[in-house]
Amino acid sequence: MSTNATSPAPAAGAAPPSLAMPGSRLEHFPAAFFAIIMGLAGLTIGWEKAQSVLGQQFPFVPWLIGVVSLLFAGLAAVYITKTLRHPAAVRAELRHPVRINFMPTMAISLLLLAIVYLEVAPAASRWLWIIGTALQLGFTLFVVNAWMHHEHFQVQHMNPAWFIPAVGNVLVPVAGVPLGYEPISWFFFSIGILLWPVLLTIVFYRVLFHQPLPERLMPTLFILVAPPAVGFIAYVRLTGGLDVFAQILYFSALFFTLLLATQVIRFLRIRFYLSWWAYSFPLAAIAIASMLMAEQTGQLGFLYLGFGLLTMLSGIVVLLLVQTARAVHQRGICLPE
Repeated sequence: MSTNATSPAPAAGAAPPSLAMPGSRLEHFPAAFFAIIMGLAGLTIGWEKAQSVLGQQFPFVPWLIGVVSLLFAGLAAVYITKTLRHPAAVRAELRHPVRINFMPTMAISLLLLAIVYLEVAPAASRWLWIIGTALQLGFTLFVVNAWMHHEHFQVQHMNPAWFIPAVGNVLVPVAGVPLGYEPISWFFFSIGILLWPVLLTIVFYRVLFHQPLPERLMPTLFILVAPPAVGFIAYVRLTGGLDVFAQILYFSALFFTLLLATQVIRFLRIRFYLSWWAYSFPLAAIAIASMLMAEQTGQLGFLYLGFGLLTMLSGIVVLLLVQTARAVHQRGICLPE
């Protein structure tokens, strides 16, 4: 996912971007790079969930935790350096009609890391959650204010990436409830559930009655899966069980997954963009939701589906790492739009 979607991503499996990158490249380093953290953290949480459901320990899970943590630290260091050296470029992202919606990926990354560390390091998880939740609220208020008082947005700017601020809010309860912050978790869940149908209506209006999404943004259609899938996980955390609304959320996510699966040939024809990372986190969300559904219903079909999606996601992430490594080698990143 990228606001600079025509530019390839940095290699998520390679060393963190150098702080000594040329000034012009640093200036054009987008916040959307944190979408890579979302994908890798989602994969890590998925395998942690698989360990819990299957009652097995996978030796590669600690490695996944280490990789996503180090990469987040590297990307955060680069973006902080950009903020200090090129504050005007950061302000430009906050005013951009598309890039603004990717700014919350930084807060979402912290919330996902809080989930990653929930069992292995609860104290670290708490601080990650507190910081991520505060940033998420700030970004949500800023973005919604920008939506309400804009002077330059057009319907062509609308794409599924606009869901990102909403998805961040429904993530809060996943770690918030176990950490003991239930009222706050309900507050953020309510924000996400309020924004989801509003944005869903606008997205469908845009894709049905206006020009198709440009190729570089086509992968963002996978973001349609994330709000109901994450919403299902969060709602079960909050209520402690499966009810009618929970099932509506899960099967809505499953429908969007099947809908996009019927378009796989179309997606395979798209050349590589940073927006390819939009495939990763939504697939992780529906995989985890399916395994949770198996726990709640006792039906093995959901377990097989969840584990199958998680296995497929692992292959996709490997492909993304290879493609991003190749893009970094060709120095085609962090260029002017």
